[in-house]
Amino acid sequence: MPKISSIRGRLVYNSRGSKTVEIDVISDNKHLGRACAPSGASVGKYEAQSFTDNKPEKSLQVLNANIKKFIGLEADDLKSIQQALRKIDSTSNYSKIGGAVAYAVTIASVDSAAKAKDEPMFKVISQTKKWRFPFPIGNILGGGAHAGPGTPDIQEILVCSVGAKTVRESIEMNLAVHKELGNVLRKKDPMFTNGRGDEGGWAPQMDNEKALDVSVKACENLGYTLGKEVALGVDFASSTQWDPKKKKYVYSRAGFENTPEEQIDFASDIIKKYKLIYAEDAVHEEAFDDMSEITAKFPKVLITGDDLTVTNAGILQKAIKKKSCNAAILKVNQAGSLYDALEFAEVATKNKIRLITSHRSGESTDHQISHIGIATGSKMLKVGVVGGERVAKLNELVRLSEHDLLRGMAEI
Repeated sequence: MPKISSIRGRLVYNSRGSKTVEIDVISDNKHLGRACAPSGASVGKYEAQSFTDNKPEKSLQVLNANIKKFIGLEADDLKSIQQALRKIDSTSNYSKIGGAVAYAVTIASVDSAAKAKDEPMFKVISQTKKWRFPFPIGNILGGGAHAGPGTPDIQEILVCSVGAKTVRESIEMNLAVHKELGNVLRKKDPMFTNGRGDEGGWAPQMDNEKALDVSVKACENLGYTLGKEVALGVDFASSTQWDPKKKKYVYSRAGFENTPEEQIDFASDIIKKYKLIYAEDAVHEEAFDDMSEITAKFPKVLITGDDLTVTNAGILQKAIKKKSCNAAILKVNQAGSLYDALEFAEVATKNKIRLITSHRSGESTDHQISHIGIATGSKMLKVGVVGGERVAKLNELVRLSEHDLLRGMAEI
Protein backbone atom coordinates (compact mmCIF):
# COMPACT_ATOMS: atom_id res chain seq x y z
CA MET A 1 0.00 0.00 0.00
CA PRO A 2 1.24 3.54 -0.74
CA LYS A 3 2.84 5.23 2.27
CA ILE A 4 3.13 8.92 2.99
CA SER A 5 6.69 10.05 2.32
CA SER A 6 6.30 13.85 2.56
CA ILE A 7 3.81 16.60 3.38
CA ARG A 8 4.03 20.26 2.47
CA GLY A 9 1.60 23.08 3.20
CA ARG A 10 1.28 26.57 1.76
CA LEU A 11 -0.92 29.64 1.99
CA VAL A 12 -3.13 30.16 -1.06
CA TYR A 13 -6.40 32.02 -1.77
CA ASN A 14 -9.99 30.89 -2.20
CA SER A 15 -12.64 32.19 -4.59
CA ARG A 16 -13.38 35.16 -2.32
CA GLY A 17 -9.70 36.15 -2.22
CA SER A 18 -9.32 35.04 1.41
CA LYS A 19 -6.26 33.19 2.66
CA THR A 20 -6.55 29.44 3.11
CA VAL A 21 -4.27 26.42 3.26
CA GLU A 22 -3.31 23.96 0.55
CA ILE A 23 -1.57 20.71 1.41
CA ASP A 24 0.56 18.43 -0.80
CA VAL A 25 0.88 14.80 0.27
CA ILE A 26 3.35 12.61 -1.62
CA SER A 27 3.23 8.86 -1.19
CA ASP A 28 6.03 6.46 -2.14
CA ASN A 29 8.11 9.52 -3.12
CA LYS A 30 6.19 10.03 -6.37
CA HIS A 31 2.40 10.18 -6.09
CA LEU A 32 1.23 13.75 -5.46
CA GLY A 33 -2.11 14.37 -3.80
CA ARG A 34 -3.24 17.95 -3.28
CA ALA A 35 -6.16 19.58 -1.49
CA CYS A 36 -7.13 23.16 -0.71
CA ALA A 37 -9.51 23.92 2.16
CA PRO A 38 -12.68 25.93 1.39
CA SER A 39 -14.56 28.23 3.77
CA GLY A 40 -18.17 29.26 4.27
CA ALA A 41 -19.92 32.62 4.71
CA SER A 42 -23.00 31.19 6.42
CA VAL A 43 -21.27 29.22 9.19
CA GLY A 44 -22.95 27.10 11.85
CA LYS A 45 -21.80 27.72 15.44
CA TYR A 46 -20.91 24.02 15.88
CA GLU A 47 -18.66 23.74 12.82
CA ALA A 48 -14.99 22.88 13.11
CA GLN A 49 -12.82 25.97 13.56
CA SER A 50 -10.99 26.55 10.31
CA PHE A 51 -7.68 27.90 11.65
CA THR A 52 -5.66 28.17 14.84
CA ASP A 53 -6.66 31.51 16.40
CA ASN A 54 -8.40 32.15 13.05
CA LYS A 55 -5.01 32.54 11.38
CA PRO A 56 -4.07 30.12 8.56
CA GLU A 57 -0.38 30.90 9.11
CA LYS A 58 -0.61 29.53 12.66
CA SER A 59 -2.32 26.36 11.47
CA LEU A 60 0.53 25.73 9.04
CA GLN A 61 3.04 26.28 11.85
CA VAL A 62 1.33 23.59 13.93
CA LEU A 63 1.31 21.22 10.95
CA ASN A 64 4.97 21.85 10.15
CA ALA A 65 5.96 21.09 13.74
CA ASN A 66 4.17 17.72 13.54
CA ILE A 67 4.76 16.43 10.00
CA LYS A 68 6.81 13.45 11.24
CA LYS A 69 3.67 12.00 12.84
CA PHE A 70 2.25 11.34 9.37
CA ILE A 71 5.35 10.01 7.59
CA GLY A 72 5.12 6.29 6.92
CA LEU A 73 1.35 6.05 7.35
CA GLU A 74 -0.59 4.41 4.55
CA ALA A 75 -2.08 7.19 2.46
CA ASP A 76 -5.50 5.53 2.24
CA ASP A 77 -5.67 4.62 5.94
CA LEU A 78 -7.89 7.46 7.11
CA LYS A 79 -8.24 5.98 10.59
CA SER A 80 -4.48 6.10 11.21
CA ILE A 81 -4.24 9.59 9.76
CA GLN A 82 -7.13 10.65 11.99
CA GLN A 83 -5.35 9.22 15.03
CA ALA A 84 -2.24 11.22 14.13
CA LEU A 85 -4.35 14.38 13.85
CA ARG A 86 -5.91 13.67 17.23
CA LYS A 87 -2.51 13.24 18.87
CA ILE A 88 -1.80 16.80 17.77
CA ASP A 89 -5.27 18.19 18.48
CA SER A 90 -7.77 16.53 20.81
CA THR A 91 -10.19 19.47 20.86
CA SER A 92 -13.76 18.92 19.72
CA ASN A 93 -13.54 21.58 16.99
CA TYR A 94 -9.92 21.33 15.78
CA SER A 95 -9.08 24.66 17.40
CA LYS A 96 -5.41 23.74 17.86
CA ILE A 97 -4.46 22.68 14.32
CA GLY A 98 -7.47 24.00 12.43
CA GLY A 99 -10.18 22.11 10.61
CA ALA A 100 -8.81 23.41 7.32
CA VAL A 101 -5.57 21.47 7.88
CA ALA A 102 -7.52 18.36 8.93
CA TYR A 103 -9.57 18.70 5.74
CA ALA A 104 -6.62 19.23 3.41
CA VAL A 105 -4.32 16.58 4.91
CA THR A 106 -6.94 13.82 4.79
CA ILE A 107 -8.22 14.59 1.30
CA ALA A 108 -4.72 15.09 -0.14
CA SER A 109 -3.66 11.76 1.37
CA VAL A 110 -6.54 9.88 -0.26
CA ASP A 111 -5.93 11.76 -3.51
CA SER A 112 -2.33 10.55 -3.43
CA ALA A 113 -3.42 6.97 -2.66
CA ALA A 114 -5.86 7.00 -5.58
CA LYS A 115 -3.09 8.04 -7.95
CA ALA A 116 -0.77 5.38 -6.56
CA LYS A 117 -3.43 2.73 -7.09
CA ASP A 118 -4.49 4.16 -10.45
CA GLU A 119 -8.09 4.16 -9.25
CA PRO A 120 -10.69 6.92 -9.04
CA MET A 121 -10.79 8.51 -5.60
CA PHE A 122 -14.45 7.60 -5.09
CA LYS A 123 -13.56 3.92 -5.23
CA VAL A 124 -10.78 4.28 -2.64
CA ILE A 125 -13.12 5.78 -0.02
CA SER A 126 -16.42 4.27 -1.13
CA GLN A 127 -19.21 3.39 1.30
CA THR A 128 -21.26 1.73 -1.43
CA LYS A 129 -20.79 -0.57 -4.41
CA LYS A 130 -23.76 0.88 -6.30
CA TRP A 131 -22.08 3.96 -7.70
CA ARG A 132 -24.48 6.54 -9.10
CA PHE A 133 -24.14 10.17 -10.09
CA PRO A 134 -25.68 12.61 -7.65
CA PHE A 135 -27.87 15.22 -9.32
CA PRO A 136 -26.05 18.56 -9.57
CA ILE A 137 -28.00 21.28 -7.76
CA GLY A 138 -26.81 24.86 -8.02
CA ASN A 139 -27.48 28.44 -7.00
CA ILE A 140 -29.19 30.45 -9.75
CA LEU A 141 -30.18 33.47 -7.62
CA GLY A 142 -28.42 34.51 -4.45
CA GLY A 143 -29.08 36.76 -1.49
CA GLY A 144 -28.43 36.80 2.24
CA ALA A 145 -24.82 36.26 3.30
CA HIS A 146 -23.85 35.38 -0.30
CA ALA A 147 -24.81 38.69 -1.90
CA GLY A 148 -25.04 42.41 -1.17
CA PRO A 149 -27.71 44.78 0.18
CA GLY A 150 -30.92 44.93 -1.82
CA THR A 151 -30.84 41.25 -2.75
CA PRO A 152 -33.34 38.80 -1.20
CA ASP A 153 -33.03 37.76 2.44
CA ILE A 154 -33.26 34.15 1.25
CA GLN A 155 -29.71 33.00 0.69
CA GLU A 156 -30.06 30.71 -2.33
CA ILE A 157 -32.59 29.77 -4.96
CA LEU A 158 -31.35 26.61 -6.60
CA VAL A 159 -32.19 24.51 -9.63
CA CYS A 160 -31.95 20.74 -10.01
CA SER A 161 -32.68 19.02 -13.32
CA VAL A 162 -34.55 16.07 -11.84
CA GLY A 163 -35.73 14.82 -15.22
CA ALA A 164 -32.24 14.45 -16.69
CA LYS A 165 -31.14 10.96 -17.69
CA THR A 166 -27.40 11.64 -17.70
CA VAL A 167 -25.09 13.84 -15.69
CA ARG A 168 -24.15 15.88 -18.77
CA GLU A 169 -27.82 16.52 -19.55
CA SER A 170 -28.36 17.58 -15.94
CA ILE A 171 -25.46 20.04 -16.06
CA GLU A 172 -26.59 21.51 -19.38
CA MET A 173 -30.18 21.97 -18.18
CA ASN A 174 -28.99 23.76 -15.04
CA LEU A 175 -26.77 25.99 -17.16
CA ALA A 176 -29.69 26.79 -19.48
CA VAL A 177 -31.90 27.85 -16.54
CA HIS A 178 -29.14 30.05 -15.11
CA LYS A 179 -28.60 31.72 -18.50
CA GLU A 180 -32.32 32.24 -19.11
CA LEU A 181 -32.77 33.70 -15.64
CA GLY A 182 -30.14 36.30 -16.58
CA ASN A 183 -32.24 37.17 -19.65
CA VAL A 184 -35.40 37.46 -17.55
CA LEU A 185 -33.67 39.77 -15.05
CA ARG A 186 -32.31 42.04 -17.80
CA LYS A 187 -35.77 42.36 -19.40
CA LYS A 188 -37.29 43.16 -16.03
CA ASP A 189 -34.60 45.70 -15.15
CA PRO A 190 -32.62 47.18 -18.10
CA MET A 191 -30.19 48.63 -15.53
CA PHE A 192 -29.38 45.20 -14.03
CA THR A 193 -25.60 45.03 -13.75
CA ASN A 194 -25.29 41.25 -14.26
CA GLY A 195 -24.09 41.08 -10.66
CA ARG A 196 -23.58 37.66 -9.14
CA GLY A 197 -23.07 36.42 -5.59
CA ASP A 198 -20.33 34.26 -4.09
CA GLU A 199 -21.53 31.07 -5.77
CA GLY A 200 -22.40 32.46 -9.19
CA GLY A 201 -26.12 32.97 -8.64
CA TRP A 202 -27.54 36.20 -10.03
CA ALA A 203 -27.82 38.94 -7.38
CA PRO A 204 -30.65 41.33 -8.34
CA GLN A 205 -32.30 44.00 -6.20
CA MET A 206 -35.47 42.07 -5.51
CA ASP A 207 -37.57 40.74 -2.66
CA ASN A 208 -37.95 37.05 -1.84
CA GLU A 209 -41.21 36.39 -3.67
CA LYS A 210 -40.23 38.21 -6.85
CA ALA A 211 -36.92 36.33 -6.86
CA LEU A 212 -38.77 33.03 -6.70
CA ASP A 213 -41.25 34.15 -9.37
CA VAL A 214 -38.54 35.11 -11.88
CA SER A 215 -36.77 31.79 -11.21
CA VAL A 216 -40.00 29.96 -12.09
CA LYS A 217 -40.39 32.10 -15.21
CA ALA A 218 -36.88 31.18 -16.40
CA CYS A 219 -37.73 27.49 -16.12
CA GLU A 220 -41.06 27.91 -17.89
CA ASN A 221 -39.53 30.00 -20.69
CA LEU A 222 -37.40 26.97 -21.55
CA GLY A 223 -40.50 24.74 -21.69
CA TYR A 224 -39.76 23.01 -18.41
CA THR A 225 -42.47 21.98 -15.98
CA LEU A 226 -41.60 22.35 -12.29
CA GLY A 227 -41.31 18.94 -10.70
CA LYS A 228 -40.92 17.16 -14.04
CA GLU A 229 -37.84 18.28 -15.99
CA VAL A 230 -36.54 20.64 -13.32
CA ALA A 231 -37.32 21.57 -9.74
CA LEU A 232 -36.37 24.49 -7.53
CA GLY A 233 -34.76 24.40 -4.12
CA VAL A 234 -34.23 27.05 -1.45
CA ASP A 235 -31.51 27.47 1.13
CA PHE A 236 -33.25 29.67 3.71
CA ALA A 237 -30.07 29.87 5.86
CA SER A 238 -32.46 30.91 8.63
CA SER A 239 -29.80 31.13 11.31
CA THR A 240 -28.65 34.35 9.63
CA GLN A 241 -32.10 35.87 10.23
CA TRP A 242 -32.63 34.51 13.76
CA ASP A 243 -32.38 37.10 16.54
CA PRO A 244 -32.06 35.18 19.84
CA LYS A 245 -32.89 38.25 21.92
CA LYS A 246 -36.10 39.01 20.04
CA LYS A 247 -36.83 35.29 19.53
CA LYS A 248 -37.77 36.22 15.99
CA TYR A 249 -36.50 35.84 12.43
CA VAL A 250 -35.63 39.35 11.23
CA TYR A 251 -35.93 39.81 7.47
CA SER A 252 -34.29 43.22 7.38
CA ARG A 253 -34.15 43.56 3.59
CA ALA A 254 -37.82 42.65 3.12
CA GLY A 255 -38.87 44.57 6.25
CA PHE A 256 -40.71 41.96 8.31
CA GLU A 257 -40.17 39.69 11.28
CA ASN A 258 -41.40 36.15 11.93
CA THR A 259 -42.12 34.40 15.17
CA PRO A 260 -41.03 30.72 15.15
CA GLU A 261 -44.62 29.74 14.28
CA GLU A 262 -44.75 32.30 11.48
CA GLN A 263 -41.40 31.08 10.15
CA ILE A 264 -42.76 27.54 9.84
CA ASP A 265 -45.73 28.91 7.87
CA PHE A 266 -43.45 31.18 5.79
CA ALA A 267 -41.20 28.29 4.74
CA SER A 268 -44.12 25.90 4.24
CA ASP A 269 -45.93 28.35 1.96
CA ILE A 270 -42.81 28.71 -0.22
CA ILE A 271 -42.33 24.92 -0.38
CA LYS A 272 -45.94 24.44 -1.50
CA LYS A 273 -46.29 27.40 -3.85
CA TYR A 274 -43.06 26.78 -5.73
CA LYS A 275 -43.19 22.97 -5.61
CA LEU A 276 -39.74 22.79 -4.06
CA ILE A 277 -37.83 19.53 -4.13
CA TYR A 278 -35.30 20.84 -1.64
CA ALA A 279 -35.55 23.09 1.43
CA GLU A 280 -32.43 23.74 3.52
CA ASP A 281 -32.30 25.24 7.03
CA ALA A 282 -35.87 26.52 6.95
CA VAL A 283 -35.50 27.40 10.66
CA HIS A 284 -32.48 28.26 12.79
CA GLU A 285 -29.73 25.82 13.74
CA GLU A 286 -31.10 24.85 17.16
CA ALA A 287 -34.81 24.61 16.25
CA PHE A 288 -34.95 20.82 16.04
CA ASP A 289 -38.64 20.60 16.95
CA ASP A 290 -39.65 23.21 14.37
CA MET A 291 -37.67 21.37 11.69
CA SER A 292 -39.47 18.19 12.73
CA GLU A 293 -42.81 19.86 12.08
CA ILE A 294 -41.75 20.90 8.56
CA THR A 295 -40.30 17.45 7.82
CA ALA A 296 -43.58 15.79 8.80
CA LYS A 297 -45.51 18.14 6.49
CA PHE A 298 -43.37 17.42 3.43
CA PRO A 299 -42.19 13.79 3.35
CA LYS A 300 -41.49 13.93 -0.41
CA VAL A 301 -39.34 17.08 -0.19
CA LEU A 302 -35.69 16.96 0.87
CA ILE A 303 -36.03 18.85 4.17
CA THR A 304 -32.34 19.37 4.70
CA GLY A 305 -30.18 20.22 7.66
CA ASP A 306 -26.97 22.17 7.16
CA ASP A 307 -26.39 24.56 10.06
CA LEU A 308 -28.75 22.21 11.92
CA THR A 309 -26.51 19.13 11.55
CA VAL A 310 -23.09 20.66 10.59
CA THR A 311 -21.71 17.33 9.32
CA ASN A 312 -21.49 16.19 12.95
CA ALA A 313 -22.49 12.58 13.63
CA GLY A 314 -23.51 13.32 17.23
CA ILE A 315 -25.75 16.25 16.28
CA LEU A 316 -27.19 14.20 13.41
CA GLN A 317 -28.19 11.50 15.90
CA LYS A 318 -30.17 14.14 17.80
CA ALA A 319 -31.87 15.25 14.57
CA ILE A 320 -32.69 11.62 13.72
CA LYS A 321 -34.20 11.03 17.15
CA LYS A 322 -36.39 14.13 16.82
CA LYS A 323 -37.14 13.43 13.12
CA SER A 324 -35.89 16.92 12.34
CA CYS A 325 -34.84 16.26 8.74
CA ASN A 326 -34.95 13.62 6.04
CA ALA A 327 -31.80 14.89 4.33
CA ALA A 328 -28.51 16.41 5.42
CA ILE A 329 -25.70 18.42 3.90
CA LEU A 330 -22.24 16.84 3.93
CA LYS A 331 -19.50 19.48 4.01
CA VAL A 332 -16.17 17.93 4.90
CA ASN A 333 -14.75 21.13 6.33
CA GLN A 334 -17.69 21.49 8.72
CA ALA A 335 -16.62 18.21 10.29
CA GLY A 336 -12.89 18.87 9.95
CA SER A 337 -11.38 15.72 8.50
CA LEU A 338 -12.60 13.41 5.76
CA TYR A 339 -12.65 10.63 8.37
CA ASP A 340 -15.17 12.62 10.44
CA ALA A 341 -17.27 13.36 7.37
CA LEU A 342 -17.42 9.72 6.30
CA GLU A 343 -18.53 8.75 9.83
CA PHE A 344 -21.34 11.29 9.47
CA ALA A 345 -22.27 9.85 6.07
CA GLU A 346 -22.42 6.32 7.48
CA VAL A 347 -24.80 7.40 10.27
CA ALA A 348 -26.99 9.21 7.74
CA THR A 349 -27.19 6.27 5.34
CA LYS A 350 -27.99 3.75 8.10
CA ASN A 351 -30.88 5.96 9.20
CA LYS A 352 -32.21 6.70 5.70
CA ILE A 353 -31.17 10.34 5.80
CA ARG A 354 -30.42 11.34 2.23
CA LEU A 355 -27.09 13.07 1.69
CA ILE A 356 -26.27 16.19 -0.29
CA THR A 357 -22.52 16.70 -0.66
CA SER A 358 -21.82 20.42 -0.84
CA HIS A 359 -19.21 23.03 -1.73
CA ARG A 360 -18.69 26.23 0.31
CA SER A 361 -19.14 29.81 -0.81
CA GLY A 362 -15.37 30.37 -0.56
CA GLU A 363 -14.09 27.58 -2.81
CA SER A 364 -11.03 26.30 -4.65
CA THR A 365 -10.75 24.72 -8.08
CA ASP A 366 -10.33 21.27 -6.49
CA HIS A 367 -12.69 18.58 -7.76
CA GLN A 368 -12.52 15.97 -4.97
CA ILE A 369 -15.96 16.61 -3.52
CA SER A 370 -17.43 15.20 -6.74
CA HIS A 371 -15.81 11.89 -5.77
CA ILE A 372 -16.97 12.24 -2.17
CA GLY A 373 -20.54 12.70 -3.38
CA ILE A 374 -20.36 9.48 -5.39
CA ALA A 375 -18.55 7.54 -2.66
CA THR A 376 -21.16 8.40 -0.02
CA GLY A 377 -24.16 7.64 -2.23
CA SER A 378 -25.25 11.29 -2.11
CA LYS A 379 -28.49 12.09 -3.91
CA MET A 380 -27.37 15.57 -4.91
CA LEU A 381 -24.13 17.44 -5.38
CA LYS A 382 -24.50 21.09 -4.42
CA VAL A 383 -21.67 22.78 -6.32
CA GLY A 384 -23.14 25.80 -8.09
CA VAL A 385 -23.78 26.30 -11.80
CA VAL A 386 -21.17 28.76 -13.10
CA GLY A 387 -17.74 30.05 -12.05
CA GLY A 388 -14.41 28.28 -12.48
CA GLU A 389 -14.32 26.89 -8.94
CA ARG A 390 -17.88 25.51 -9.41
CA VAL A 391 -17.47 24.22 -12.95
CA ALA A 392 -14.33 22.32 -11.84
CA LYS A 393 -16.58 19.95 -9.88
CA LEU A 394 -19.07 19.62 -12.73
CA ASN A 395 -16.33 18.93 -15.27
CA GLU A 396 -15.02 16.14 -13.05
CA LEU A 397 -18.48 14.54 -13.19
CA VAL A 398 -18.30 14.70 -16.99
CA ARG A 399 -14.91 12.95 -16.92
CA LEU A 400 -16.23 10.32 -14.55
CA SER A 401 -19.17 9.67 -16.89
CA GLU A 402 -16.63 7.97 -19.16
CA HIS A 403 -15.92 5.45 -16.37
CA ASP A 404 -17.45 1.98 -16.65
CA LEU A 405 -17.99 1.73 -12.87
CA LEU A 406 -20.70 4.38 -12.82
CA ARG A 407 -24.25 3.52 -13.80
CA GLY A 408 -26.71 6.36 -14.21
CA MET A 409 -28.20 8.93 -11.86
CA ALA A 410 -29.11 8.57 -8.22
CA GLU A 411 -32.68 7.94 -7.13
CA ILE A 412 -33.89 10.98 -5.21
